[in-house]
Amino acid sequence: MARIIVVGAGVVGLSCAVRLLEAGHRVDVVARDLPRETTSAVAAALWYPYRALPQDRVTRWAATSYAVFDALAAPVEYAGSPEAGVRMVHGTEVFTARQPDPWWRTAVPRLDRVSDVPAGYVDGWTFTTPVVEMPVYLDWLSGQVESLGGTITRLNLRALPEGGDLVVNCSGLGARLLGADRTVVPVRGQVVYVEQVGLDRWWLDGEGPTYVVPREHDVVVGGTDEQGDWSRTPSPEAAADILRRASRLVPALRDAKVLRHKVGLRPVRPAVRLERAGRVIHCYGHGGAGVTLSWGAADEVVGLV
Repeated sequence: MARIIVVGAGVVGLSCAVRLLEAGHRVDVVARDLPRETTSAVAAALWYPYRALPQDRVTRWAATSYAVFDALAAPVEYAGSPEAGVRMVHGTEVFTARQPDPWWRTAVPRLDRVSDVPAGYVDGWTFTTPVVEMPVYLDWLSGQVESLGGTITRLNLRALPEGGDLVVNCSGLGARLLGADRTVVPVRGQVVYVEQVGLDRWWLDGEGPTYVVPREHDVVVGGTDEQGDWSRTPSPEAAADILRRASRLVPALRDAKVLRHKVGLRPVRPAVRLERAGRVIHCYGHGGAGVTLSWGAADEVVGLV
């Protein structure tokens, strides 16, 4: 058993902490931002490999995470965990030009081409994928850490901690400082939360990027992809553009009541860094796919320990 300090309390850090605790290690999570304050809390959390490379590793991690989320979404009688806030939801991705199969095709059990697409689109595919209600899920993950004997502590670090046998660096954008890695850059993503209008499937147009993700009590509508922008202040102009684009996919959104606006900063890097360097295991740079890659990355971290 090793004493391990996980830096970062977003979805990747918490998932790593759970897997390490399950492997029998002593784990303490330290972070400037507690789980509900992280970028993870803003995510629409539709399983989808976005802004993350390399393709082979990302596909493998995404497939592992898909299987875990599918199990969590199962009914209680099939050992599911409905309290985790995970559902398997059918949806459609559409395109304005013909497309080859996605490079991550092997990560999903089934993907079907569709010809019935909204006006202005010419191609699309449909598949069932996890949708994760992040505030609920982050609370559940935090509860898993604590029930397994781990701790979560707010701590503003200026460098990676010296204590413990190993440190797992899941600091996201914080890796610019803590990992001395200037290749990690913010990619600003703005979302609008609107009232539930009876939507039971998700829609995605990656060109925008435009996505409409239904949750139990609201619908998450996005988004933007602004590299190098550190602002967390929602833009009214961006919100109006998001809703205009989303209404093209789901016309019912035109009259939906807006509930709130949020901005998250995706930690993007030329490639995800998941490697061991001495007593430090680096696990960051998951871009817009932190949820999507979380369990696969966590399993690899355990292997590196």
